[in-house]
Amino acid sequence: MSQEFATGFPSVRQIQNLIRDQQVVEVKLLTGDVLAGQIVWQDPQCICLETEDQRKHQIWKQAIAFLQYA
Repeated sequence: MSQEFATGFPSVRQIQNLIRDQQVVEVKLLTGDVLAGQIVWQDPQCICLETEDQRKHQIWKQAIAFLQYA
């Protein structure tokens, strides 16, 4: 079951820019939790966030309330 990665969407391109620039972001989850770190990769369903302590968190995009970055 193959799924196209829609690189034409502005949100996908913005996340790719954040990955390329290794910019620190805050990810607010629908649970109210906030994680800060660098996005390592994204796919159609998830992002991987590496926090300052070098732990990697695979986060489902549907669990994200918003991303905050400079």
